[in-house]
Amino acid sequence: MDDTDRKLIAALRRDSRMSLSDLSSLLGLSRTTVRNRIEKLVAAGEILGFSVVLKGDVAQSPVRGLMMLGIEGRGTDRIVRSLNGLPAVQAVHTTNGKWDLIVEIGTDTLEMLDAVLGQIRRFDGVSQSETNLLLATRKSAGLRP
Repeated sequence: MDDTDRKLIAALRRDSRMSLSDLSSLLGLSRTTVRNRIEKLVAAGEILGFSVVLKGDVAQSPVRGLMMLGIEGRGTDRIVRSLNGLPAVQAVHTTNGKWDLIVEIGTDTLEMLDAVLGQIRRFDGVSQSETNLLLATRKSAGLRP
């Protein structure tokens, strides 16, 4: 990935609906070159996909939190599969440092969040956890005012 690819990705992050013509003008490249670069980034696995964020998606799950998990033994893959099966789990991230996984959770109420946290804490192999509520989001990928 070169500097032009990074600029292309930055432009797509700001406005993923930007036309090839607008991208080519912004980057000083032909439309064909921009299209080819996007296709190469997708083929190389640098761009994993494109998504649509709906107004309703932002309004859903007003109670959100990050749950950090410590896993004992070799149960991480099994626990990730279990987490992915929970509707309240929005994303699961592997990480380094004190925690093995960071789980993004969204629910409608604090009571529902508490129930999901309790369910996850009971997973075989979860040795410790810490949860922080998300109070406000200042910037989120794909969301713009």
